[in-house]
Amino acid sequence: MMNRIVLGVIAVIGFFTLTEALTCNSCQVGVLGKCLFSSKVDCTVNQTNCFTAKAEFNVTGFLSLSTSGCTSECNTTTGTILGAGYTVNKFCCATDTCNGASSVQLSMAGALSAALLASIWSGYML
Repeated sequence: MMNRIVLGVIAVIGFFTLTEALTCNSCQVGVLGKCLFSSKVDCTVNQTNCFTAKAEFNVTGFLSLSTSGCTSECNTTTGTILGAGYTVNKFCCATDTCNGASSVQLSMAGALSAALLASIWSGYML
């Protein structure tokens, strides 16, 4: 009886150590199709998909923001920020780094502007 319990515990530990987390490209904020701050992240067990999301504002039509990373939900959402309507389309995939992300170099002023935008943006995307 005790041997079975020990073997069961070893099997469970082995299962969890062999299970690898999904790795996704992460982008906090992207503007006009270019990621401003990119990296690779390991997803949690509950996050089974990589995603790339693109938000388009109804008022401007030409400005779009994007983000990418790990997620457990893949859906389209709509809402408003300061009275401006937007639509967020989220595209998902389930293999390592399948949500390609590219980065660009920014000037200091551009980086500060992007950081401010990212802080506002991330509150609405999550």
